Amino acid sequence: MTHALEIIKQSEIEIEPLVKQNKQIAYDNFKKVMQSFNDHSVMESDFTGTTGYGYDDTGRDKLEDIYRDIFKAEDALVRAQIISGTHAISLSLLSLLERGDELLYITGWPYDTLEKVIGDSEEDVGSMKALGIDFNYVDLIDDKAFDIDAILNNIKDNTKVIGIQRSRGYSTRKSLTIEQIEAVIKTIKERHPNIIVFVDNCYGEFVERREPIEVGADIAAGSLIKNPGGGLAKMGGYVVGRKDLIERVSYRLTVPGIGKEMGASLEVLLDMYQGLFMAPHAVIESLNGALLTSHVLTKLGYRTDPLFDETRTDLIQSIQFNTEEEMISFIQMVQSASPVNSKFLPIPDLIPGYQHPVIMAAGTFIQGASLELSADGPVREPYIAFMQGGLVYEHVKYALEKVLTHWSEKGII
Repeated sequence: MTHALEIIKQSEIEIEPLVKQNKQIAYDNFKKVMQSFNDHSVMESDFTGTTGYGYDDTGRDKLEDIYRDIFKAEDALVRAQIISGTHAISLSLLSLLERGDELLYITGWPYDTLEKVIGDSEEDVGSMKALGIDFNYVDLIDDKAFDIDAILNNIKDNTKVIGIQRSRGYSTRKSLTIEQIEAVIKTIKERHPNIIVFVDNCYGEFVERREPIEVGADIAAGSLIKNPGGGLAKMGGYVVGRKDLIERVSYRLTVPGIGKEMGASLEVLLDMYQGLFMAPHAVIESLNGALLTSHVLTKLGYRTDPLFDETRTDLIQSIQFNTEEEMISFIQMVQSASPVNSKFLPIPDLIPGYQHPVIMAAGTFIQGASLELSADGPVREPYIAFMQGGLVYEHVKYALEKVLTHWSEKGII
């Protein structure tokens, strides 16, 4: 235990300047949130919610106005009825694309949960393939940079939407910074101004000072049980962007002609408002926990990505282990350090939406909430675990102490 504590203590000293830089990002983003709350005069009555059809839900509408302003968009859709990040993404794409159109992803193949949305054949009910929508993708150069020439060469007459996945998902590629996204959008728009650029913003909100809409994206989407929910939102997702595009998305979520006008918020608004208020702080707590994780495990000889001193644009911290057993051991110890279900022992298993057995440490207050500390990954070579979240820095530190102590007892370190 003493050895583990000394390793962590030394790492904390060495990452302190970066931690301070991140706290300034948190404050800059917090000011944006507070300014919008003040501009829209948030009141206690806004948390009441509605039932039934959800007409005249002023708290719901005001929250969408706040999201619109924070993300520098023309309009926003923020709803409990959006069940996940994948739902927010597919809802957006299926709203914008019609038979004969093409979706071109320029960050390589999307992560696993979108495979069924794209579809393998016309037999995949509700998929793009079944709806007659074409799909193509362009890989990144060396898993870290947009391939501009290949992107421009792959844009066809029927390419209607270009998709950008900001975060790496379950892959070894780099996540894409806002600066990189800005540059590629500018290049695309110079040649093809009418193409719609969509950004999957999951895990990225409030990590940097700017968001995708600010750098030229037409529409972006994410999950409220990730960054913008601040650890308090129990469900929901958002879509922000051009007003005409948000209208199309809202028509698909509800029905044409009604769109955003209906959709009861029940009793979820307080959590969504307060979570958004907390989000800039919670995101940076998580980010600083990832810095510590990277620094500690790199010192122990593991390959981590990003490295502790690299620019970050999302919450994902990957760790590559030497063996399947080390990967499973790490994730099981993270579970044991969880505030909920700490006595559970996660084991690899197949779950819907994934092609390989997955092991997950997810002892979270809200099921699947990846702003809370979790670690998971498909059990396949090269045995990479993806760690994310940590509402408070102290939780990540505590989990690392447990991991290192266990490894020391087992002779791994």
